[in-house]
Amino acid sequence: MPSSQGWLHHLSDRPAAERQQVEGVMRGQVAAVSRNEAYSFSKPNRDSITLLTGLGVEGDVHAGETIRHQFRMTYEPDLPNLRQVHLMHEELFGELALKGFKVSAGQLGENITTRGVDLLGLPTGALPHFGEQAVLEVTGLRNPCSKINDFRKGLLGQVFDTDPLSGEFVFKCGVMAVVRRGGTVRPDDSIRVESPSFPHHPLERV
Repeated sequence: MPSSQGWLHHLSDRPAAERQQVEGVMRGQVAAVSRNEAYSFSKPNRDSITLLTGLGVEGDVHAGETIRHQFRMTYEPDLPNLRQVHLMHEELFGELALKGFKVSAGQLGENITTRGVDLLGLPTGALPHFGEQAVLEVTGLRNPCSKINDFRKGLLGQVFDTDPLSGEFVFKCGVMAVVRRGGTVRPDDSIRVESPSFPHHPLERV
């Protein structure tokens, strides 16, 4: 089974000239950062978090080279951890508020709450840069689970949608990523997302 460190380099094993080409850059801002040392649905807000290359958020229960999902690690313990960092767009909270659900940063378990970034529209392999140092690589969509209904009854049904053209489910509960370059991330840090120049692949659940 390949290590997560090996997976980190997989999307970047391309000619240097190709890697340096960028089709577009999206910009936004960090709204909040959160981590939790223990398994819990929500994560407390912090003044800052530290991203560790190939591992995740320092001191967070989901950090590690191999999978840290509380259920899946019991039967797939050697899988590479493609869910080191969970990002969620703040705009989702406003959408949920219109439906009567009060949700704030960290309560749905994300590590980084973003503002002004179309997370769900990013391709696999997109590279969000935070401030001057930290860089993530987007691996896929968060797959919402039934614990969301334990947090707020009926909320699970509000974080899914249906594409009117394809009829497929749209998962709205943020994206997962691995840490390409470590560093400290704080609220109000700038976000700059590089979209890969190689063929884009839509995000799938991880």
